[in-house]
Amino acid sequence: APEAAPMNLDEFGTVMRTEPFRPFVMHLADGREVAVRHPEMTAWAPTSRVVTVYQPDGQLNLIDLFLVTDIEFREQPTS
Repeated sequence: APEAAPMNLDEFGTVMRTEPFRPFVMHLADGREVAVRHPEMTAWAPTSRVVTVYQPDGQLNLIDLFLVTDIEFREQPTS
């Protein structure tokens, strides 16, 4: 099977601006999953491919969008 192209900032922005917002999980190349529960829990610079995702417990994830292999929409993310 062909390898998926890396996600870019435009694609991520499109997912984040979807109305109504749908919680999702980013699957990363190293096998990790990062939940995005609400658009206000993310931050990124327009010229960067790194996204910051804040978690409810206060932790944060710095995600290189080139490492995102899939976006999975979930009603209630578990990660």
